Formats: sequence, structure tokens, C-alpha cells
Amino acid sequence: MRESALERRLVREVERIGGLAPKFVSPGNNGVNDRLVILNGGVTIYVEMKAPGKQLRPLQARWKRMLQERGHRYYKIDSVEDIDRFIQEVVPK
Repeated sequence: MRESALERRLVREVERIGGLAPKFVSPGNNGVNDRLVILNGGVTIYVEMKAPGKQLRPLQARWKRMLQERGHRYYKIDSVEDIDRFIQEVVPK
């Protein structure tokens, strides 16, 4: 499955649970994640979408590390299974 199809599925699944998943663009900041997932209760999660089997580029890995060091949740998603797991993990229980 192409990265663009995975991204559309992520947006659809996040909206299904009542959230938003806008595209994140930050001019001048290479390597920032693709999507912000905004959920009820003030929860924001950073998501990098990748083609199946692709790894984070060094700048993306640096952003991941910087965000996680500051207590933020960051996911790299490259499969339908990753999307399903992500939704299960972020839905309030």
C-alpha cells in the first residue's frame, strides 16, 4: 500500500474516533512529522507516515527524539497494522 493511501486511512480512522489529523507543515524545519493527531481531552500526538518498510531519515529521527525527550507521543506508521495498533492505543478506555 502506498504512503498516500496509508495517510488517507489514518485520517479517516482518527476522524472516526472523533479526532483530527491535519497535515503538519513547518517551513524551514526539515524532518518534522507529517501529521498532528488531535484528540479530545487535550491530547496531541505526532505521527510520521512512511511507505511500507521505510525507516525514518536522520532528521526525522532527531525530531522524534526531541519530541519524546519533552514527553510527547510520536509514532512512525508504515502499515495498516500500525494504524490499527495506533487507534487501539490512543482511544481512551
